[in-house]
Amino acid sequence: MGEEQRNLFIALGLILAIMLGYEFFFLRPAQEAREAERQEALEAAGELAEADPDLQLPDTDAGPAYETRDDALGDVQRVEIEGPAVLGSLSLTGSRFDDIRLRRHTVTVDNDTPIALLNPIGTEHTFYARDGWQSATPGFSDLPGNAAEWTLASGSRLTPETPVVLVHETASGLRFERTVSLDENYMFTIADTVTNNSGQPVDLARYGLVRHEGIPEDLVNNLAVFEGPLAVVDGALTRTKFQRLAKGEGEEEISGTGGWVGITQRYWMAAAIPDQDVAFTANFRIRERGAVDAYEATYIEATRELAPGATMTSTAYVFAGAKELDVLDAVEEDYGIERFDMSINWGWLWFLTRPFVWLLHLLEGVIGQFGLAILALTLIIKLFMFPLANRAYASMAKMKAVQPKMQEIKERYAADTQKQQQALMELYKKEKINPLAGCLPILPQIPIFFALYQTLFNAIEMRHAPFFGWIRDLSAPDPTNVWNLFGLIPYDPSGIWLIGGVLGIGAWPIIMGITMAAQQALNPPPPDPMQARIFAMLPIVFTFVLAPFAAGLVIYWAWNNFLSVAQQYIIMRRHGNETQLDKLIKRLQGKASGDQS
Repeated sequence: MGEEQRNLFIALGLILAIMLGYEFFFLRPAQEAREAERQEALEAAGELAEADPDLQLPDTDAGPAYETRDDALGDVQRVEIEGPAVLGSLSLTGSRFDDIRLRRHTVTVDNDTPIALLNPIGTEHTFYARDGWQSATPGFSDLPGNAAEWTLASGSRLTPETPVVLVHETASGLRFERTVSLDENYMFTIADTVTNNSGQPVDLARYGLVRHEGIPEDLVNNLAVFEGPLAVVDGALTRTKFQRLAKGEGEEEISGTGGWVGITQRYWMAAAIPDQDVAFTANFRIRERGAVDAYEATYIEATRELAPGATMTSTAYVFAGAKELDVLDAVEEDYGIERFDMSINWGWLWFLTRPFVWLLHLLEGVIGQFGLAILALTLIIKLFMFPLANRAYASMAKMKAVQPKMQEIKERYAADTQKQQQALMELYKKEKINPLAGCLPILPQIPIFFALYQTLFNAIEMRHAPFFGWIRDLSAPDPTNVWNLFGLIPYDPSGIWLIGGVLGIGAWPIIMGITMAAQQALNPPPPDPMQARIFAMLPIVFTFVLAPFAAGLVIYWAWNNFLSVAQQYIIMRRHGNETQLDKLIKRLQGKASGDQS
């Protein structure tokens, strides 16, 4: 075995070892740690002596650590909620929004069960939003909070056409009348009328709260995704990831007028929204209760005095739903909520991601399919970048044409670097070549790629969106696997370690790898043989690296490569270059003709 072949196998072995090591030492331990934490939480939850009324866990003597959803829903009286976008119920205890399911979004492609966004107290991953009042005036500590019992005064079911009215009267002499209404999407309006029958003035402050117990089990550890508490106050966005709060970091307190607070996940959000004309203070915090941490985003409005016999009105809102851009824009426009679309993680390239999202929406509306919209957007970007790319590929073609002359100069002046550089510069000038022209046009494509990655990774429209053939969910990895011949052999290798993990690749990642190899074949190979072999392995490495990515991202990359190959091939042939691809085709044709003879 020659030295070069030996080095090649060593490089391949190292790459394989790194990929296997990453899965064995990082991915698998992380999954096992998450499962261990979940089991520990289940065992420890029943042992907690809970003093906080907002964090109620079931008694271990009554059964398991967590109740089923149906049992928890039956623990309190409720008002049914039914709208075009949501199903669920409102708890009359605490007036909590703790049972919201999203009708437009199902659990999986094959399971039409609606996503359960908000979950009642007593269940694992309790998640709810509520609205209450508090007072620093002595004698008024019984204002409606998490344990307050509300009475249904009118209405039987909350729909966009039929609001409900709740009433709560305190022993201290305050009467709260709450009208809850629902729009066509995910926004609840909570209009309160407070009457002071106590005979003395009282200072009142309204507050809103969103609480999530535990870290979401489907938490996405990706820089392109933000999950955790966030707030917009005075037009400025502030946010803290679950992981930072879990470490005791990132607690925030911001004051201003106009804005909202919430807890967001990749595709969903629950938000509490104050009156936009009233000053408030937003707060992020974690409530540590043994094995169960409660993550909170809260606001409290400025205190207002209510005189004896007087009445005040106040309006607040709760949003519980999917982060659909048109819905978020409608909330901002219809309700005057500042920067509500900031619940989407636009990233630091927001000036590119926002236009990309807008254009994807427009193209999807015209074409009728999100996958085709991705292809169309990629083509539009390619056309927009055509002048720069054309210059780059033309420069590469010229550079390739003069490579023999460049090699001759390097050999002639091998001992004199200065003369070598002077001769090369004279050659560039004579042939009208700018050696940087092939590099500089690539720079704008780098932020464009990252912006598209950010866009597609957070686009809820890609979730469960089908493409042609076997792709039924663009947000999920390609479901096929090379180890069962992409479904031709009747067994599922996905659960088998190694071939179902790091070595399990689908059809679209392989297509992407082929297009990447074809693009490399158009470029002149590096002069160093070992370096050339390493570059030749990159398409294989990227095929495995991108295999677990969302199919929509892999399809985008493959389509982008294909367009680049077509453009580069045409330009290089126009300049009279014979590419590596041409040589490969000739070799294949030669072998084919030899076999026939």
